[in-house]
Amino acid sequence: MRQCLANAIYNVYLHPLRHVPGPFWARASEVPSWYYTTGGRRHIWLWQLFQIYGKRIRVAPNLVLFCDPDAHAAIYGMKSNVRRSPFYVGLTKNIREKTTLNTIDPAEHARRRKMLNTCFTDSSVNATSAFVSKHIDRWHQIMLDEHDSATEWSTSVNLGEKVDHLVFDIMGDLAFGRSFNIKEPGDNALREVPKKYCPVSQILLLKTKMCRSPFLSSIIWLKPRGLDRLVELITPPPVQRFNNFVFDSVTKRLELYKKQEGIPEDERRRDMFYFLCKAQDSSTGHPAYTEDELRAEASLFIIAGSDTASVSLASVFWYLVRASRCYQKLVGELQITFDTAEDVVYGPKLMGCTYLRACIDEGMRLVPPGPCEPPREVLAGGLKVMNDYYPEGTIVGTAPWCDSRNEEVYGDAGVFRPERWIIDEATGVTSEMVAEIRTNFHPFLSGPGSCAGKGIAMAEMLLVVARTLLRFELRKAPGSTLGEGSPELGWGARDRKQFQVVDAYISLKEGPEIQFRKRASPEAKVGRK
Repeated sequence: MRQCLANAIYNVYLHPLRHVPGPFWARASEVPSWYYTTGGRRHIWLWQLFQIYGKRIRVAPNLVLFCDPDAHAAIYGMKSNVRRSPFYVGLTKNIREKTTLNTIDPAEHARRRKMLNTCFTDSSVNATSAFVSKHIDRWHQIMLDEHDSATEWSTSVNLGEKVDHLVFDIMGDLAFGRSFNIKEPGDNALREVPKKYCPVSQILLLKTKMCRSPFLSSIIWLKPRGLDRLVELITPPPVQRFNNFVFDSVTKRLELYKKQEGIPEDERRRDMFYFLCKAQDSSTGHPAYTEDELRAEASLFIIAGSDTASVSLASVFWYLVRASRCYQKLVGELQITFDTAEDVVYGPKLMGCTYLRACIDEGMRLVPPGPCEPPREVLAGGLKVMNDYYPEGTIVGTAPWCDSRNEEVYGDAGVFRPERWIIDEATGVTSEMVAEIRTNFHPFLSGPGSCAGKGIAMAEMLLVVARTLLRFELRKAPGSTLGEGSPELGWGARDRKQFQVVDAYISLKEGPEIQFRKRASPEAKVGRK
């Protein structure tokens, strides 16, 4: 007890960061930050603190967060004097399965990222878009099998859950050449995996709580000394089934890759696993990944890739069915550009749909895939952020949820307004205004830690939204409040027009709840005679 009291006194009055504002107990101990993590509402707490203390807050004795575009550039830039914090070591499954995400050594991370970049090229995006379209079409057929009417609305449907199933199947196919078939009718033991309150989500919540706890250093020490094994033993059955599926899928996909080595490249299955297997370590000329590393990277690709796309798509649809003007404007753009949903393919025409891209950007702004900060540890020599110096060992970061609600940058930051992303004299949006908000917009992160698969994720979202709105009319389910804010949630989460999420390192969401019906024939299209 005396030691705890002494530590608290030191942290508040003698610590090198004592001049940084923040709540008294947060400056004294990691407990407040940990407390809000356990409830999944830490991102709301951080937003509240920025409203009280300004652009810089101390939310734990050794953790300083910022809400400023220049601070983001200083922390996450290509030449920033930082590395990933020990938080990422705590996230690792075990010592064997290191991934690009949880590698904290800057040189090793750069080496791994360089190899990973060879897998995510324009060629790989074009090659994989056909797999994405195939799954979207099958997903739509299942919806039509449930309700095939152009006049009557369907019963209420949790579109967020259906999007989870679609995206998870896409990721499985791209990663392993095997779909999970979660979207298919009938029983499926893996269907619990992508749900908000499923065991995988609970594992992520548990790991996030561990990594933001006051005991992180002890946890890291214990991981190779029995803790990893204990976590494996208590892993829930659905997660074990997922892990077994990953293991078996990698084994079978490796066999197929080796079997196809002698045939022309354009006849081989060119999914993401193909590009991972093909990647070479330029320093040795050997394959970039061991079999264990392939399993780890492929598993990460599924979890991270499906989360980014599913929460972003859910956000876009959640806001669109509540914003009739935006919905109609987007449908009009799509119907003028494409004759049918089948015509929507990844390419210049789709990329030229500026309002579609603006809607996706706006959805990702309001609901970032990860609401809280990717923590970075300052290296020897220190780091200057917003004209202040931070010594070696300080943990720094910016929280996307808070960045996206910065009124100095966005003005009406809480409003879904896609027009803010489009230069247009009629709306008064200038190139300078768009450039300013772009500097604060990092849905795929930035610098060395940016998402390698952002091209595939964006292609997937463009295809899903465009094909879905050309095949179906959507509306908010009457009376549905799923995903809305409410007065009971408190300051920062009261607005019913805001889509709420739970922080589990990634964003966990519920909704939107919608009704759908088959869109009328092409002759009835908006914008066509």
